[in-house]
Amino acid sequence: MADVKALAEQLVGLTVKEVQELADVLKNEYGIEPAAAAVVVSGGGDAPAVEEKTAFNVVLKSAGASKLNVVKVVKDLTGLGLKEAKELVDGAPKSVKEGVSKAEAEDLKAKLTEAGADVEIQ
Repeated sequence: MADVKALAEQLVGLTVKEVQELADVLKNEYGIEPAAAAVVVSGGGDAPAVEEKTAFNVVLKSAGASKLNVVKVVKDLTGLGLKEAKELVDGAPKSVKEGVSKAEAEDLKAKLTEAGADVEIQ
């Protein structure tokens, strides 16, 4: 019983990299699938830290009542031509910009909202 308890303590203390290595060994040498191995080794320990999101997507949900104003703002913000900006607005919901910082996403949302658009940050 002491051996089992010692093994459990070792499993709980594994890092994410060590868990992945253990899963590989169990799969390659013993035929145990990694999903099953993850259940075995995920018993306790501290919860992993949640990564803070650093890249955001600005999505135009609809142009609202002032479609022409929204097209102009989309054109200015994205550098698209007038035709492409109109197609983007007509195709809503669509991403206006992807992978931008939170501050830039908030700024884009404010400008589009001011023009009359319905915008979401994802």
